[in-house]
Amino acid sequence: MRRTFLAALFAGAGLLGAACNSGAPEPASVEIPSTGLRLTIVRIATDPFLPRHNLTLSIQGPGGCVASADLFPDTGYAGRRNIYLAGRGQVYVVGQFDARVIEPASCRITLSEFRHLDREVVFIGSFDENEEKRWTYFPAALRPEQPLASR
Repeated sequence: MRRTFLAALFAGAGLLGAACNSGAPEPASVEIPSTGLRLTIVRIATDPFLPRHNLTLSIQGPGGCVASADLFPDTGYAGRRNIYLAGRGQVYVVGQFDARVIEPASCRITLSEFRHLDREVVFIGSFDENEEKRWTYFPAALRPEQPLASR
């Protein structure tokens, strides 16, 4: 009886551990050759059980300039960030609740209202979870543009 209880206890602990979010940073990156930018979005779990994460955007631009900005947190399946190439060489990082405009030459990241973004843009990829719930970058050639609505 005691062995059965201990076996069940360890099995339950193993399942619970598998279901927990790690607090370890999960970086995903992409290089955009036409702009000279390297974008990295780091996802860090803020709750051990719920799908909630803080997101930080870091860029490295031409000439070695660097900048970073905290993005609107993923408060439950809203972490996807679509990446677009806009006019004048700008890059847009667009989430469900926020949009950032990146100026590659100066490594400037600004928060923008959606209505101020150009509509004539090229989708180049997205940062999102894969099938294993790991944070990754999907180039447009591997996965078409996905809507930003909650899943």
